[in-house]
Amino acid sequence: MTEMKSPPRHGLGRGCVITRRACFSASHRYWLPEFSADDNAARFGPCALAPGHGHNYELIVSMAGGLDSDGMVLNLSDVKHAIRSEVTGQLDFRFLNDVWPEFDVSTPGGCLPTTEALVRAMWQRLSPHLPITALRLYEQPGLWADYLGHPMDAFLTIRTHFAAAHRLARPELSQEENERIYGKCARPHGHGHNYLVDVTVRGSIDARTGMVCDLSALQRLVDDLVVEPFDHTFLNKDVPFFADCVPTAENIALHIADRLSTPVRAIGAHLHKIRLQESPNNAAEVYAEVPQLEMTPAALDAVAAI
Repeated sequence: MTEMKSPPRHGLGRGCVITRRACFSASHRYWLPEFSADDNAARFGPCALAPGHGHNYELIVSMAGGLDSDGMVLNLSDVKHAIRSEVTGQLDFRFLNDVWPEFDVSTPGGCLPTTEALVRAMWQRLSPHLPITALRLYEQPGLWADYLGHPMDAFLTIRTHFAAAHRLARPELSQEENERIYGKCARPHGHGHNYLVDVTVRGSIDARTGMVCDLSALQRLVDDLVVEPFDHTFLNKDVPFFADCVPTAENIALHIADRLSTPVRAIGAHLHKIRLQESPNNAAEVYAEVPQLEMTPAALDAVAAI
């Protein structure tokens, strides 16, 4: 009599990416002993003030693997324990400068506990215990860092916003033809949006400052080259570039990338990506460095969806 084999369990061995979110509160201070008080203040602004300042951090851990016979990549209880034991339990309600040896700036190898340096240190502690593929650390809703395991490189993102109006229409076409292409967006008097802009840069984490680039300089560039010229404008009429270029979300994102790419390089980083969200339902993303697309695994896409 032939022995009947059990059918394979659904998903057994198939690959999957899972994410786990963890939160902690901590404080830090940006202050290097080799700088004078004036130099620290000039370099780090209010972040240099004693006794420091705090954040409610949010960590997203992406992990990948094949499903086991229980239908899981990993047991989430084990994941939760590893994150708490190796990271959040050590950092919660602590002064980051004093917790881990990487941030002891009294030694030559110490660096400041910036968002990007902190997420790299987390990777080093978690990777022996979990099959992580990407980490994202939010310092605040408008500032976060991604780390994919490269010894030095990290991604830093800042979020800003502006309000503007636009009309989607090609001047060589009739109103009827434009409405057929763009629908309501072609109406003659335009319409407005509260745009959200995420600017992502890539670079090496400085061995001393812990920064991919000067964050204040990056914020000034975005304010000067994007927010100030675009905010409270009718893009078609007030921004020369859009006099003969339809200001779709895609074209606006591309124009922002073109404006920022060279200035970002001048402050020591590489512009990686622009994401422009014009409404809760519509967004456009453009990459400023095509070869780096291969650096972004599915795990990072999963993190971005959190």
